[in-house]
Amino acid sequence: MLSRLAGYVVATSAAFTVACAGPSLAQESEPDVTLRFQHFVSPLSANPSHFMGPWAEAIEEQSGGRIAVEIYPFMQLGGAAPSQYDLIRDGAIDGGWVIPGYQPGRFPEAEALELPFMTTKSGEEASRAAWHFTQEFLMDDFADVHVIAAHMHGRGLIHVDGPAIQEIADLEGLRLRGPSRPATLLLERLGATPVGMPVPAFPEALARGVVDGGVITWEMSPSLRLDELVQSHTDVAGDRSLYNLYFIWAMNREVYEGLPEDLRAVIDANSGMMASAWAGRAHDIGDADGRAAMAAAGNQIATLSEDVTEEIRALGDAVTQAWIDEVSARGLDGAALVEAARRYVAEEAGTGTVPLTD
Repeated sequence: MLSRLAGYVVATSAAFTVACAGPSLAQESEPDVTLRFQHFVSPLSANPSHFMGPWAEAIEEQSGGRIAVEIYPFMQLGGAAPSQYDLIRDGAIDGGWVIPGYQPGRFPEAEALELPFMTTKSGEEASRAAWHFTQEFLMDDFADVHVIAAHMHGRGLIHVDGPAIQEIADLEGLRLRGPSRPATLLLERLGATPVGMPVPAFPEALARGVVDGGVITWEMSPSLRLDELVQSHTDVAGDRSLYNLYFIWAMNREVYEGLPEDLRAVIDANSGMMASAWAGRAHDIGDADGRAAMAAAGNQIATLSEDVTEEIRALGDAVTQAWIDEVSARGLDGAALVEAARRYVAEEAGTGTVPLTD
């Protein structure tokens, strides 16, 4: 298992050379501005392939080559995934991909979107809802960076190095990776032992037996080599995702505001709802590819029965109520946050453009 993990590191490190070069090398003359963006996953995974890279190309093309965008995977510019927001704020990098939930408690309002069964299984639909929610509730939280997009991934599943989950009792005692506080709260209610960790640590934790599995998307499965590291993948029934994760694609505020007006307009034209939906759609494309790859590898793919799903949903409702009570005690209106998140998700249901595969 460790030898396969080593092979993964070599392969993805080689891919970094290509990805880091990015579209900027195609410019025939020196750009006026070079922006260095950073993320923490493989350049071959869905969001870098279908959103970040094309977004950089659009910025370069629409600026007439005056802006170059370099995108660095695997935190190659330094720091760790949980510190990404501060790296952007402090100007260590010009921009990048942030999971606010990697710093539990710092951005509590964003957790409303991550609660169990909150979003549909479409990343695009969830991301449209996330942009609305961000505009209403989160811009003050992110005031010291410039938010380009706010988005969610697609469906979140349970991946286990063992048989597929069939009932809640099958989760008892399993050590399962969770990406956020709401996800780990749900895993705990399900009887598992939650282990919070960012996605870069997940493959090694599986290979070393630190965890028995975890919750993550289809689209990340190939780049994490889950076809080799786990045996089964289990989804819940219905059109709602077991959990979800909130992201922002953001720039250093001073760098953004320091751009000439016409170049800021290029960034603005590739920001907001269109960029958020674009980022979520990238996950949906990757989900279809990831599921196909796991099926081709012979891994077990399962969907829980409606009855078991309803049992889990009831536990998820308890997580949501406990979350409302907790954040309300801290001075936030938890019920209003949950109501708004549900409203925006309902409004955007059916707007996804990538067919979902069960």
